[in-house]
Amino acid sequence: MSSVVSEASRRRTFAVIAHPDAGKSTLTEALALHAHVINEAGAVHGKGNRKSTVSDWMDMEKDRGISVASSALQFEYAPEGHEGEPYMINLVDTPGHADFSEDTYRVLTAVDAAVMLIDAAKGLEPQTLKLFRVCKARGLPIVTVINKWDRVGREPLELIDEIVTEIDLQPTPLYWPVGEAGDFRGLAHIDDNGEADQYIRFIRTAGGSTIAPEEHYSPDEARSKEEDAWERAIEEAELLAADGAVHNQELFEQCVTSPVIFASAMLNFGVHQILDTLCAIAPAPAQRESLDNPRELDADFSGVVFKVQAGMDKNHRDSLAFMRVVSGEFNRGMQVTHAQSGRTFSTKYALTVFGRTRDTVDTAFPGDIIGLVNAGSLAPGDTIYAGRKVQFPPMPQFAPEHFRTLRAKSLGKYKAFRKGLDQLAAEGVVQILKNEARGDASPVMAAVGPMQFEVMQARMENEYNVETITEPVPYSVARRTDAESAAELGRQRGVEVFTRTDGELIALFGDKWKLAFVEKENPQLTMEPLVAD
Repeated sequence: MSSVVSEASRRRTFAVIAHPDAGKSTLTEALALHAHVINEAGAVHGKGNRKSTVSDWMDMEKDRGISVASSALQFEYAPEGHEGEPYMINLVDTPGHADFSEDTYRVLTAVDAAVMLIDAAKGLEPQTLKLFRVCKARGLPIVTVINKWDRVGREPLELIDEIVTEIDLQPTPLYWPVGEAGDFRGLAHIDDNGEADQYIRFIRTAGGSTIAPEEHYSPDEARSKEEDAWERAIEEAELLAADGAVHNQELFEQCVTSPVIFASAMLNFGVHQILDTLCAIAPAPAQRESLDNPRELDADFSGVVFKVQAGMDKNHRDSLAFMRVVSGEFNRGMQVTHAQSGRTFSTKYALTVFGRTRDTVDTAFPGDIIGLVNAGSLAPGDTIYAGRKVQFPPMPQFAPEHFRTLRAKSLGKYKAFRKGLDQLAAEGVVQILKNEARGDASPVMAAVGPMQFEVMQARMENEYNVETITEPVPYSVARRTDAESAAELGRQRGVEVFTRTDGELIALFGDKWKLAFVEKENPQLTMEPLVAD
């Protein structure tokens, strides 16, 4: 086995995804706590004493208590009893709010598995359903974590049945709760035969800010300690096993089944069980399909940029291109080629990122996520490589549904305004549309959700010292067009044609009825939906 393949085999790269307020950032902190990367979780129980989580680095995130940008964390972890080198965990915490779906979808192209959080009281919510389906469509194995079991919620079998009914994914319990929702006592470990072979009892800590101590008992000891609560857990687990809901590694990797763990991220109950499960069953990095031939793990270095982010450190006015290493060994300072432009550049500054904390990285292997500093030519979906040329499929852009103009309050800030506009558009915070009639001083922002406009304005002010004004435009539908059709579309009342920063021509329509009318009257014109694959 080559050193590259060996290093890749100990990588586990996954995203944490869910509906807003399901506890993603809290779980991210708890996972880092159990890996002994931090000494105290950032989210402390109780609103009066609540801290922002380490992975939420943007001021807006801390103020609102939500994640609006993805954050990459890397750390080593060795399960108890593990021999050999520890696993290298690459964990990506993603935005939960539906307005930032595009950022989440980009992350899903860079990971090998997903941890899907479900609120024990709310079950499958709209954003959860959407993300589950995207993971299945992409063939991304899913570990389901039913969170907040320390609070009053629904019946466990009801939640399992909902997953089966709504998304045709068979949950297979690995750790089943002892105690109903709101009375979380511990977990029954379920073996590959669907039988409970151990009871893990948790002991609360102050505010859940430190690792919860555990006590381990045999089934007989658990029966005498927990009585009816244990018997109920066993009966439920046996009922599922009789229905075939037992873990099968092949079916898990094919996205037919999803291992299930019950937990409370806030109390740190069930957290290291999640880490242990990921180390044991989540797939290691594998070769990736390219526009030409698949890129083998031990081939020359290659990587895919899935996110570009600036403003993560106010002391450093730089930008980071987050890249997933796909093949080979990355060495800081190596010369690489940008596949889209053919230009070469040196990777002098490469970092691993933990919230706002950044450390220089000298080497990285398939599965690792690293940040390249000030690689200004890179955009989400770009390929960089060394040696034999390779280019991976481009990253889709989502169809925007909300549109507003953006301009600087002060004309004296125009230069800074243009700089911020170019940088934030390259990151994909919003799509920027321009045309000659509106000029460069008042472009149109196009977004999946309106909160993206708030992020754009907040970052313009905080990072570029530019106060901005937004105004609505009378459009709600976007279509891709071409040069031949653009002139005629531009003459239609209620239609305006723009050029997006990637060069695509985008026609905006007042509403779907206006679009239908134009399509009927001009069937020869190009008006293609902007839909991600």
